[in-house]
Amino acid sequence: MVPFVIPDQKKLPGIVVDEMAADLVGAWQYSTHTPPYVGLGYLHDLKAGKGFKSVTFTPEIPQSGRYEVRIAHCYNVRRSTRTPVTIRHANGEVTIRINQQKEPEHGRLFRSLGVFQFDSGRTGWVRISNDGTEADKVVIADAVQFLEVSGQ
Repeated sequence: MVPFVIPDQKKLPGIVVDEMAADLVGAWQYSTHTPPYVGLGYLHDLKAGKGFKSVTFTPEIPQSGRYEVRIAHCYNVRRSTRTPVTIRHANGEVTIRINQQKEPEHGRLFRSLGVFQFDSGRTGWVRISNDGTEADKVVIADAVQFLEVSGQ
């Protein structure tokens, strides 16, 4: 899986916010144990503090428009099957639960969450939390990618 590690997020299309630029609530563990990942590694919740931890990724959106939101995470059987991901976009908020045991469909690293309208600036965000996840599974937070959708 090492060939799928993306060491330089600037080589990815769109706007990418890595965990190093995210806002953390609670104690998260930094790791490089299980590739693939973006940048230097990823975060996990240590299977602790369930319901009290989150990682918020806030992009700088250059122009208002529709963006596909993709989340990066490594995957295996030790991951949560119901990780909540909240997307704040121009029309409100939506929370999607994802299975981090399943292989993401884009380069084995990024999972699409859908297309959303975002205003320019830093008004939107994506938040991964460990609320309602299994006590014996970890939640992964790595990076979020925003890809502008043409034909708006």
